[in-house]
Amino acid sequence: MGLKVSKFGGSSVADGIQLTKIKQIIEGDPDRRYVVVSAPGKRFDGDSKITDLLYLCKTHNERNLPYEQVFQVICDRYLAIQVNLGGSLNLLREFEEMKDNLRGGASEDYIASRGEYLNAMITAELLGFDFVDTAGLILFDKQGRFLADATNKALGEALRKHECAVLPGFYGTRPDGSIKTFSRGGSDVTGAIVARAVGADVYENWTDVSGFLMADPRIIEKPLPIGSISYKELRELSYMGASVLHEDAVHPARIANIPINIRNTNEPENPGTMITAKESTSDDRIITGIAGSKDFTVIALYKTRMKAERGFLRRALGILEDYGIIAEHMPSGIDTVSLVVKNKNINGKLDEILEDIRNNLKPDTVDVFDDMALIATVGCGMARRPGVSAKLFGALAEAGVNIRMIDQGSSELNIIVGVENKDFDAATKAIYNAFVT
Repeated sequence: MGLKVSKFGGSSVADGIQLTKIKQIIEGDPDRRYVVVSAPGKRFDGDSKITDLLYLCKTHNERNLPYEQVFQVICDRYLAIQVNLGGSLNLLREFEEMKDNLRGGASEDYIASRGEYLNAMITAELLGFDFVDTAGLILFDKQGRFLADATNKALGEALRKHECAVLPGFYGTRPDGSIKTFSRGGSDVTGAIVARAVGADVYENWTDVSGFLMADPRIIEKPLPIGSISYKELRELSYMGASVLHEDAVHPARIANIPINIRNTNEPENPGTMITAKESTSDDRIITGIAGSKDFTVIALYKTRMKAERGFLRRALGILEDYGIIAEHMPSGIDTVSLVVKNKNINGKLDEILEDIRNNLKPDTVDVFDDMALIATVGCGMARRPGVSAKLFGALAEAGVNIRMIDQGSSELNIIVGVENKDFDAATKAIYNAFVT
């Protein structure tokens, strides 16, 4: 298929057994020439991620609490991996350098980044690949903002000197050379950045699931897998909580038109989900997936001749902005508008927000519903099919679910319904059964 960049997440690199699986995967396809790794994740329920332990060391040190025991747990994890794989790296020297920097007041970003750094070195030795540090190649400005074009140039020039390489995910550097990390899960982003820099034909993201499913398996028993999905559809589903891939990982691959393949390290024979710019044209597929989440508040405003009042919606959004709150959705009618916000973002400010709304907007009525769930039914195929909305609403009516809100984009890519939290599971099952079974 051509050049591949393969990123392996925390569960895929949790111990020597998992890293041995990675070796078999890489050796099974010579096109897999660039590998990006996370820090070791959990090996079992109740275990700790290396990154969490590194953050804990930093916190203990800042508070003058003993951190040596936690630090030793980190060291033992890496030493166990090395013993299992038969490596020869001088890890003790790396540990001493980390400890010296920790005692010397090294930044939280530096300490956290060492999980990926050490794992990349171990993986490079295992595979016989070159180790290429992302420090100095993935670039941020002084304020910590990612520099996409500068990074693409620097990383591309560096990797042209290496036929095969392993890189640590999660971090880069500011102009002064200090370490800057992405948000948690940022190794996904690193993988996409590397894929763009080397002009990969495919970016493989290896994790512990075999791609995306059409619905949450905690609600739907054995939901069907999604074989292919467009970037647009993925964005809609991810926003509503169906997340396997870090949100920011899509952009570098998308602008370079590189397909993303979500694969399972523990089931390498499974083709997983392919994410591409191309939308499905199959007549057999009406919807691609269903995703949703609970705990939203809807502030419903009614005012006579609202549409004739210039700036009403802008001022309504401005009130939320003043409180640092984003309106997730804003369905409206001639004289009505509903502001949909996440409960956690309101954080005890609801009474103040309502007072400002009444004083500044002078609505005739204000109603608040604080136990709402949103469910998105997503699929490019919906735009080509008459009766999709009727089928969806009919299924919810038959299941006895009261629809409290409807929001559909002009692209007809998705239909979002608002239901009460208590009806969330029943509504999801009704929609899935209507379109899939």
